[in-house]
Amino acid sequence: FFFQAIPMMRSVFLLISTLIVISDGFLLPATAPANILPIQKLTFQAKTGLNLSTDGQNLRPDIASQLEEISADATRRIKEMIGGNKVFLFMKGSKLFPQCGFSNSAVQILRACDVEFQTFDVLADPDIRQAIKDFSEWPTIPQLYVNGEFIGGSDIMIEMFQAGELKTTLESAGADFVDSTD
Repeated sequence: FFFQAIPMMRSVFLLISTLIVISDGFLLPATAPANILPIQKLTFQAKTGLNLSTDGQNLRPDIASQLEEISADATRRIKEMIGGNKVFLFMKGSKLFPQCGFSNSAVQILRACDVEFQTFDVLADPDIRQAIKDFSEWPTIPQLYVNGEFIGGSDIMIEMFQAGELKTTLESAGADFVDSTD
């Protein structure tokens, strides 16, 4: 079998060819619907002594150290992104081509506020995708930050926009606005 371990912050996924996906110790066909019952419990012990576990407790010390470095680097990059921009949106896709409805809603709301904002596509970087959830302690994407402060996801953005609070928050933060008279 050809296999590749993809470390995530809370889980370790193991891909074997293109037909089988192993997640949280359960073996599933790659084409199975998301709600399928686990087919077979699998325990995997690599020749290196690395025991793949979802709790991260049985990782070799050097692997655990590498995962901690990856996490620290992702957190540093997140801080740089939100610290260097007054309005920053972590989303799936880009401003021009959002890859999910929630990210699209977030972009449309910010455009309706006529605010300048930057984005990061979490689909392009799995380390940032997980680290931003850990950083904000918010489980979903998109995530909006204004002056380095976490505002919320698309549901919070919608509520704030409808109440007129989002534009006020952006103005109070000194965000740059698009000149709509051009």
